[in-house]
Amino acid sequence: MTDEDRQSGVDIGDLGDELESADYPLSEDELLERYGDEEIEMEGNTTTLEELIGPMGVEEYQDYGEVENAIMNMVGDEAIGRKNYSDRTPPAAGEQRQDEGAPDQGDQEGQESF
Repeated sequence: MTDEDRQSGVDIGDLGDELESADYPLSEDELLERYGDEEIEMEGNTTTLEELIGPMGVEEYQDYGEVENAIMNMVGDEAIGRKNYSDRTPPAAGEQRQDEGAPDQGDQEGQESF
């Protein structure tokens, strides 16, 4: 696997090549019948294409880009890797900073958003 095979923590692998060369449009039934059992890797975890995009209930995919977007939209935390990891410097003395990726990380009253 190269970095080119992995996008946002998701490795589509050879399935990506097969999906790119498929004849579109493809109904969801056709797509999942042909490729549904193919595995997609996410930071050491794997899932099948059907498990990942089946719940979306899309009637038809017009091109590979739509399938790829569906995959990327449906991956969860398992694709992140190290949760709450930041390569930023630690908070300065007296600075209170919420961990990245922590629940309720939105703007807090009295805190500036950068």
